[in-house]
Amino acid sequence: MTLSRSFRRLPTLLQLSKSTSHFESPTVQFHICPFHTSLLHKPNNPHAETICRILSTAPDSPVDFSLRNFPVEVSPDLVFDVLNKLSNAGILALSFFRWAEKQIGFKHNTDIFHALIEALGKIKQFKMIWNLVDEMKQRKLLNADTFALIARRYVRAKVIKEALKTFERMEKYGLKPQISDFNKLIDVLCKSKFHVEKAQELFDKMRQWNLEPNLKSYTILIEGWSQQQNLLKVDEVCREMKDDGFEPDVVTYGIIINAYCKAKKYDEAIGIYHEMLSKSVNPSPHIFCTLISGLGNGGRMNEALEFFEKSKASGFPPEAPTYNAVVGAYCWSMLIDDAYRIIGEMKELGIGPNSRTYDIILVHLIKGGRTKEAYSVFQRMSSETGCEPSVSTYAIMVRMFCNENQLDMAMVVWDQMKDKGILPGIHMFSTLIISLCHENKLDDACKYFQQMLDVGIRPTANMFSAFKRALMAAGMENTVIHFAKKVDKLRNTPLIA
Repeated sequence: MTLSRSFRRLPTLLQLSKSTSHFESPTVQFHICPFHTSLLHKPNNPHAETICRILSTAPDSPVDFSLRNFPVEVSPDLVFDVLNKLSNAGILALSFFRWAEKQIGFKHNTDIFHALIEALGKIKQFKMIWNLVDEMKQRKLLNADTFALIARRYVRAKVIKEALKTFERMEKYGLKPQISDFNKLIDVLCKSKFHVEKAQELFDKMRQWNLEPNLKSYTILIEGWSQQQNLLKVDEVCREMKDDGFEPDVVTYGIIINAYCKAKKYDEAIGIYHEMLSKSVNPSPHIFCTLISGLGNGGRMNEALEFFEKSKASGFPPEAPTYNAVVGAYCWSMLIDDAYRIIGEMKELGIGPNSRTYDIILVHLIKGGRTKEAYSVFQRMSSETGCEPSVSTYAIMVRMFCNENQLDMAMVVWDQMKDKGILPGIHMFSTLIISLCHENKLDDACKYFQQMLDVGIRPTANMFSAFKRALMAAGMENTVIHFAKKVDKLRNTPLIA
C-alpha cells in the first residue's frame, strides 16, 4: 500500500482528536522538523521596523496610502522580514502581502507565503490559507513544508481532525507524501505536548500502511513523551527503537537527557551522558546546554559549571546558547553578579549577549523582587548591539508593571514597543487589558481592546468574558454590545484575498 493511499485511511483516527488543552512551549526544545524559516535568527531590518511602525500606527488605512512615500525598493528579504514582524497581526500581514505583489518587478517566494500562512494561522483564517495554497500551486511554490506548517497551525488551534486531513490533501496538490511527511505529521502532534497520544496512535499504525519508521520517527516520538515528562514512555520507545535496529544518535541522546533534566532526575541524565560517550557518540553543544540549564535549575551549580568547562574543551566554537545557559544557571541561584560576569565573557568572545540573554536575567530579577534593577537592565538593552528588546522582552516588562500595579509604566513600555514596529500577541494584550480592568481604567482597556481587534486578533473566551464583566459592572452595557458585535464580525467574516 502506498503512503498516499494510507493517508486516505487517516479518518479512522479522527475520533481521537477532541482535546481542548492549551499549547505550551518547552524551555529547551530540539527542532527535529523545522517548518518555518522565521525561526532562524536574523538581524533587525530597520526598513522593516519602519514599515511595521507605519502600518501599526494606522491599521485601518489602506497600505497603499500608508506607504505612499516609502522610498526603499521592495525586496523579497524586506517583505519576509515585515511579515515576520506582523506575525501577530494577520489582517495587516495580508494587506501588506497584497501591496508588495503590486510593486513593479516584485515576486513572492515560498518563504514569504509561509510567513503569511503563519500569521493567518494565528487568527484561524484557514479558508484564506487554502486560497494561498492554491496560489502557491499556480506559481509552483508549494512544498511539503507548506502542509506541515498548516497542520501545525491547526494543532495550535486545537483542530486535530483538520491537521490530519491536511496531509491527506497533499496528493491533490501534486505532492506525493513520503516518510518524512509522515514524520512531520507526528511531529506537529508531539510539539503540541497534549496530543502525543494521537501521535503514538499514528506511529503504531505505520506498518499497517507499509511504512517503516526511521530513526527520526522514533526521535520525534521520544521528544513528544519527554515534553510530557513521561519517562516510562520515553524508555519504552527507546527500547522499541533499539529492538528495531536503531541506535540513538546525538540528537536522540540530547532529547533523552533533556527529558530526565526536566523531570529533575539529574543523576540519570548524567548517566545517559556517560552512556553516550561509551557508545562513541560525541556530545553536541545542545547537550552541554541542556545539562548546564538542567543542573543550574536544580541548584547543582558546581556540576553545571563542570559541564560548561567540558563544553569549552570539546572543540566546538563558543556559542551564545551555551553561555546563556550558564547565565541562567547563575540566575537560578540568584548569583546575578556572576551572570553579568559571563555576559562580559560573551562580549570578549564576540558571541553576544543577545536579547535572550537579558530576558533570562530580567525574569530572575523580577522573580527576586528586584524590579527597579530589571527596568534599568531593560533600558540599557537598546544601546547594546544585538540586544534590542524583542516582543518577549516587552511582554516580560509589561507583565512586571501590571503585577506591580504600575499601569502607567506598563503603557509607557507598550508605546515604546509600538514605536519600534513590534506588534504584541493575544497574551500580551490580555495581560494589559485585564490589568486595566482590575484597576477600573476602563477607557484605556477599551482603547487597547480596539487596537487588538484592529490588527485582527480575536480575544480568547476567558479574556473577553472578564472584559465584559468589568464593563457591565461599570454600567457600560452599550459598550459591551458594541464590542460583542465587533468580535462576532471578526470571528465570522472570512478574509477576502
